Amino acid sequence: MARRRHREEHQNQERWLVSYADFITLLFAFFVVMYSISSINEGKYKILSETLTGVFNQPEQAMKAIPIGEERPRTTQKELLRDVQNGSAEGDPLKQIADSVRAAFGDLIATDQLHVRGNEQWIEITLSSSLLFPSGEAIPNEAAFDIIEKVAGILAPYRNPVNVEGFTDNVPIHNARFPTNWELSTARAASIVRLLAQDGVDPGRLAAVGYGEFRPLADNADAEGRARNRRVVLVVSRNLDVRRVSTGAADARQDAGTQPAPQSASGGKPVKSSSASGS
Repeated sequence: MARRRHREEHQNQERWLVSYADFITLLFAFFVVMYSISSINEGKYKILSETLTGVFNQPEQAMKAIPIGEERPRTTQKELLRDVQNGSAEGDPLKQIADSVRAAFGDLIATDQLHVRGNEQWIEITLSSSLLFPSGEAIPNEAAFDIIEKVAGILAPYRNPVNVEGFTDNVPIHNARFPTNWELSTARAASIVRLLAQDGVDPGRLAAVGYGEFRPLADNADAEGRARNRRVVLVVSRNLDVRRVSTGAADARQDAGTQPAPQSASGGKPVKSSSASGS
């Protein structure tokens, strides 16, 4: 009897694809691991580099800790207020206020309508009167409400005293409301104090002062100088004693580099006028 031939079993010729796929997967994993090992955190590297440079160039900074990890998120105004009241806010309050004002009003600073300056004891925020008031008036214009609201938002979390000082040029004013520039400058300062209080600044920190025409920054002989002299200045002090021991707000600032303008060729006599077009 003839033997039956066994049917040949079909052999899978594509089994190599399984091994190949495994090899590619392992190779991909290898390169991923190598990339992760070789990748440098540029932020941490920059911090470390700057700190080491400071250690060798400025020895007094050697004790400062090197920050590690992600940057802390910015705090909200409520959180800042809580930290300041608890005494846990970091840094110098005056510097924080000055930096915040510069950041919020970069456009006005660029157009020379707002200035921020000071020293270790106080900072000044100087605003042109034309930003805040119509000519010869002490009632704020529409733009003033937005400007002072921003300023109040920056000042509200802190406890530093704020003196609001009004200044005019030397053009006399004669009307029923303002017999002299003293009344006009004081009324303007009081208007800004009221707005600050309405926008959340503690009224106990605020004071209004009017200097009239007697603390000029520039010569009143020309229109440009008179425009510079018409201003409102917010003086933020480190503490109350600093302002009390000084002979005056302007005297302290003159010691820091601001001097009264020289008298005009006419001997400093005021220009007679029956209107307040310049104040």
